[in-house]
Amino acid sequence: MATVEEEYKNIQASPNRPIPGQSLTNDPDNPAPFERAPEFTSVHKASEYLFNKLIQPEAYSNTMQAVSDGVAIMDITQSILFMEFQEGSFNPDLMMMLVEPLAYMIIALAERLDLEMVIYRGEDEDDDEEERILGTTMASEKLEKIRSASRSGVIPAGIITPDMEEKIEELPEIKPEQNLLDAPKASEPPADSLLANPKGVKE
Repeated sequence: MATVEEEYKNIQASPNRPIPGQSLTNDPDNPAPFERAPEFTSVHKASEYLFNKLIQPEAYSNTMQAVSDGVAIMDITQSILFMEFQEGSFNPDLMMMLVEPLAYMIIALAERLDLEMVIYRGEDEDDDEEERILGTTMASEKLEKIRSASRSGVIPAGIITPDMEEKIEELPEIKPEQNLLDAPKASEPPADSLLANPKGVKE
């Protein structure tokens, strides 16, 4: 099973990525998932969907292992959102609106395990006021808020709902030095893929 970092690198290096105008030559009777109407149109519903996928046993272990290995939170966030966009979960506009909520969710999960976090690659040497996320720029103020949350463990109000907090408390307690892939699994079988649909999660 590929890790989040490997999947992100594969996406970036893939020779099969669409080229400008490619959709105009595709079969209109057999559109790609991202060419159909998106599954989600609201940040709230999409955030719940992403969170429930993140806490599936295999996704949780792989994501936390990536954080423990020093993979940047924003790289993990981009990888997950891009894969979900390709699957038709949401359109590009909603995808960009989900960057911050998803980053905070990953931080909340990692903070519970006392994992050291890197927010974006080269953050210690980076003097730029903006960072490119999913092809667009994210202002330094937003990045600093995310970095502050990773250090203090305080997530902005409204991102992690009470229901999410309860589910986080039910996740396996794993020591930082423990191999996260050896974490106790829930009784439900692991998902087939990193972000496979969890049972019972609907629009």
